[in-house]
Amino acid sequence: MDLLKVADYMNRHPVTFSVEMPVEMAVDRLIKGHQTGGPVVDADKKIIGFLSEQDCLARMLMSTYHDQQSARVGDLMQTVVLTVKPYDGIIDLAQTMLHAKPKLYPVVDDDGYLQGIITRSDVLGAIDKELHSHYGKVG
Repeated sequence: MDLLKVADYMNRHPVTFSVEMPVEMAVDRLIKGHQTGGPVVDADKKIIGFLSEQDCLARMLMSTYHDQQSARVGDLMQTVVLTVKPYDGIIDLAQTMLHAKPKLYPVVDDDGYLQGIITRSDVLGAIDKELHSHYGKVG
């Protein structure tokens, strides 16, 4: 199982956001892309933040109660982002996921440029697939 790498199971075409994007557009992208959050990137696809459903929900509720104008992604995004590398092991990531709360991790190269995302479901599926391949060899 040590051979399982993030690169083999990550989504290489995730939903992403820009700092200036209106929150309503970001929410639409999250819903249509079936993601719980996503990386905020600059024009060069370098990660500069992360926007979650929870961030959007909090702002939308506040806007509903206070009839406020729309916010931009840059107003809501988290600037401390937990990331993984494509060459990281799935098992190591699974162990990290037991202690860290993100359900989705941006995958970046060594210079911080976005390569894709990997979710808990992706990690679970990778481990399940590997376990099933071993079940077939037994007996």
